[in-house]
Amino acid sequence: MIVAQSVKNTETAKGKGCEAGKKISGIKRHIAVDSQGLPHNTHVTTASISDKAGALEMFEQSPHTFPKLQNVMFDTGYMGKSFQEKMQALLGCLIEIVKRTEFHTFKVLPIRWIVE
Repeated sequence: MIVAQSVKNTETAKGKGCEAGKKISGIKRHIAVDSQGLPHNTHVTTASISDKAGALEMFEQSPHTFPKLQNVMFDTGYMGKSFQEKMQALLGCLIEIVKRTEFHTFKVLPIRWIVE
């Protein structure tokens, strides 16, 4: 699973940006975890970098970190055919976009989706 988390940064930090959607000025952590939630790779960017661009940077900088990948799951923030094609070419595995259910209904997802 790949997740992006926006967090506030110190006032004196040089590399910080603003994520308009969450109104956070700071940095963004892009984290790759396995099915049990254990982190395997991280990449830090300014908050103004999109989730897609950050994920691509993370895997481009360390493409051989995951030699046995079979399936990579992303949330709907990573949706887009060109992104999926680039990731599939880079990693050589199945790319899956996991859509959550409607907000007003409760349904258990088949995997744990929270990364802390």
